[in-house]
Amino acid sequence: MVADPGSWLRPLLSRAALLTVAASLVACGAPRPLPGPGADTQAGDLKVVTTFLPITLFTRAVAGDCATVTALIPPGSGPHDFQAKPGDVATLREAQVLVKNGLGLEGFLDKLVASAENASLVVVDSSQGVATIDTPEDHGHGDGHDHGHAHGPVNPHIWLDPLRAVQQVETIRDGLVEADPGCAEGYRRNAAAYTAQLRQLNGEIAEQLGPFRGQSFVAFHDFAPYFAERFGLDAEFVVDVPEINPSPADLIRVSEIVKRSELKALLSEPQEGNRSFNTLAGDLGVAIVVFDPLETGSEQASGDPSTYLQVMRSNAANLRQAFGG
Repeated sequence: MVADPGSWLRPLLSRAALLTVAASLVACGAPRPLPGPGADTQAGDLKVVTTFLPITLFTRAVAGDCATVTALIPPGSGPHDFQAKPGDVATLREAQVLVKNGLGLEGFLDKLVASAENASLVVVDSSQGVATIDTPEDHGHGDGHDHGHAHGPVNPHIWLDPLRAVQQVETIRDGLVEADPGCAEGYRRNAAAYTAQLRQLNGEIAEQLGPFRGQSFVAFHDFAPYFAERFGLDAEFVVDVPEINPSPADLIRVSEIVKRSELKALLSEPQEGNRSFNTLAGDLGVAIVVFDPLETGSEQASGDPSTYLQVMRSNAANLRQAFGG
């Protein structure tokens, strides 16, 4: 019996066909594996750099597996105390998109971006279109000294209002879509899912803090006006930014606020733990609770967009407890 002359070709042809199909699936955008919590980057082609924790969380929520997201400010540092390094210039030189909070909070950025000489870098200002709250002309120190670290004319802590955070996420979405239209559907889908969670969070906090509308609290630094406005509270502060140590005039001013109002709580920050502030709470007979303004966090926290939701729920629960709820 004569052997089929083409029999030896058939296995090779079948294997080639399988390889062709596999290659076509990759070319059509087969799903990429998602990183675990705490990963520094995500597995897409678009190179995106963010500034600090909430902006990193929002951008990672939108990017999904479509972009590589790198935080410029390392874990444990915040925008108030960030010191740029030569490697940061290199990071921006290689980036395609830079996402910032805006409103003057990242005062170090302009010089850093100029040094990178990346003419094609797209800068997304997540504060665009967000209603802002002016910083009081009298920052409240009253001690005649220039502290040198005050916020600008507008308070920049917009991310602490969940509905303003929705606007930031949508602006980030639009920026990534424009820079990478090939992944537009993914960016839009991811943003829609995350903003739905932010709106749900807003409703939960509004319900929890509703019974305490009109009540006051004092934060260590001036991060709380957007949160307070959203939920009908009155926020006071001791110092403008966390690097400043309270002066005697600052502490006297807070004491006077307590005497003329019905303050229930002082809000301490996990990164600060200022001794004079904590002592003041004891002297005044008011509660002290932790409220995390999300200006910095651990490497693991920065890798998981749900960190924002978890921390804000904890903040609301702590404040409700301080109010006696």
